[in-house]
Amino acid sequence: MSGIYLHIPFCKKACHYCDFHFSTSLKNKEPLLKALVQEIILRADEFKNKTVKTIYFGGGTPSILDVDEIKNIIKTIRQYYKVIEIPEITLEANPDDLTDDKIKELAQTEINRLSIGVQSFGDKELQMMNRAHSSEEVKQCLHTATQYFNNITIDLMYGIPGLSNEEWKQNIQQALKFGISHISSYALTVEEGTALADFIKKGTYPVINESLAAQHFDILVNTLTQAGFDHYEISNFGKPNFYSKHNTSYWLGKWYLGFGPSAHSFNGNIRSWNVANNAKYIKSLLENSLPSGQEILTVKDQYNEYIMTGLRTIWGVSLEKVSQDFGIKTSIFLEKQIQPFLENGTLMLKQNQLKTTQKGKFLADGIASELFWV
Repeated sequence: MSGIYLHIPFCKKACHYCDFHFSTSLKNKEPLLKALVQEIILRADEFKNKTVKTIYFGGGTPSILDVDEIKNIIKTIRQYYKVIEIPEITLEANPDDLTDDKIKELAQTEINRLSIGVQSFGDKELQMMNRAHSSEEVKQCLHTATQYFNNITIDLMYGIPGLSNEEWKQNIQQALKFGISHISSYALTVEEGTALADFIKKGTYPVINESLAAQHFDILVNTLTQAGFDHYEISNFGKPNFYSKHNTSYWLGKWYLGFGPSAHSFNGNIRSWNVANNAKYIKSLLENSLPSGQEILTVKDQYNEYIMTGLRTIWGVSLEKVSQDFGIKTSIFLEKQIQPFLENGTLMLKQNQLKTTQKGKFLADGIASELFWV
């Protein structure tokens, strides 16, 4: 399975915690979309022997796009790439963009999955994050969206200072009332260069409490698993048949192409990325030049990535695959490194598959780093 990712680098407002590439100015929207279409055309040969099964509009805030702009991008992909008849096509969207009319228009396109950036059902938390929507807009948009789309995922954020365990439970329960079939949930983290990092340094915002985040994570896992969700990746919960096909392809090491400024691509052993600058991106594509850099992943790099992604998913890490793909020496190294984690109950080994236990899930990234071949 191969996928296409489209980075739409525009937002109405800058969320205080976000370090993704975006601009709050729309003045270059039209030339950037022309450049994006040109990149799609120029790179068609990279996927000449691949079949596209997923298309993902990310950002930024892709719901800023007009429906006709979305249709034109999909049309271009279909014209230059081999795409299955009904691919999974996801559009990331903010609740304030999803008016009743916009939802109805999107339902008439090939978009068949909405990823809605709810983050919280509480106005206090939304204002703290500098989100552009209110809790009332969240509820209204979900009320309408669930009538037109049966495949909806929402983002929720936990570990927010001042958010009690009971308030966090209410957030999750509110999502379940709408019959949502997939939830992605992330701990609030502090990234350098963001407004949140600056606020914390100045003492105007509380320091992030990892203990609180761990409590929220346990509540999240217990509540959603009891509600019939599979915890198939550390931050992702889906009901059967509603896993994200696009993101799953990332975690399983499938090929993907990323279009747009800052977008990444992967072809098995080479990772490439576009310049994270809208003006430079546009200028380069106007000259029919690809504004990208790349790195060839060493065997060690590929092993480390497999460990990192594998331990985050229900599929885990196959010791047989490690031996076959990375050699006996690496296999012996891994078996030695995992012993302390097997003993402390954060990892388990069943039928040659290494997975995190419930105790180890919140610690998965830290555990993986201890198993890296440095």
